[in-house]
Amino acid sequence: MYVCVCSAVTEKQIMKAVDDGIRTLRELRHTLGVAAECGRCARCARDCLRPGAERGPGAERSPRPIQLAPAYLPIMEAT
Repeated sequence: MYVCVCSAVTEKQIMKAVDDGIRTLRELRHTLGVAAECGRCARCARDCLRPGAERGPGAERSPRPIQLAPAYLPIMEAT
């Protein structure tokens, strides 16, 4: 998935940068150009960095948890 359309940066590229030691949005902007133009991707890029900031350099990447939409549960009226 493209995170930064202006610089054509994908989530895979950001994850590789995290594996290479990138930990902040400022470092990501300097290396890949993320959020350097319009800035709309900054939040998504920061979210991609968040799991990487918690693990140390060289640590194995765990799969990202799947986020599911909340299930629709109809409200039942008491009879």
